[in-house]
Amino acid sequence: MDDESILGRIDALVKEEHALQSREEGDAVDSEALADDRQRLERVSVELDRCWDLLRQRRAKRAAGENPDDAQARDEGTVERYLQ
Repeated sequence: MDDESILGRIDALVKEEHALQSREEGDAVDSEALADDRQRLERVSVELDRCWDLLRQRRAKRAAGENPDDAQARDEGTVERYLQ
């Protein structure tokens, strides 16, 4: 996956995230729909973190004179445990 593809995926996930957040208000009366949206929102958030991590890896490898294609997507457990 190249930088453009990753950025495209990030853009799509951000749009979905915003749509889910907007829908949350309307779903407040339907607890099942609200739970589904919150679950999907969590999955989208994790996938966004993984995409950003991959993009940062690629940029770091490029800056270090390495091949950015050697960067690999990390699993959820690794990415979600980073200290900010």
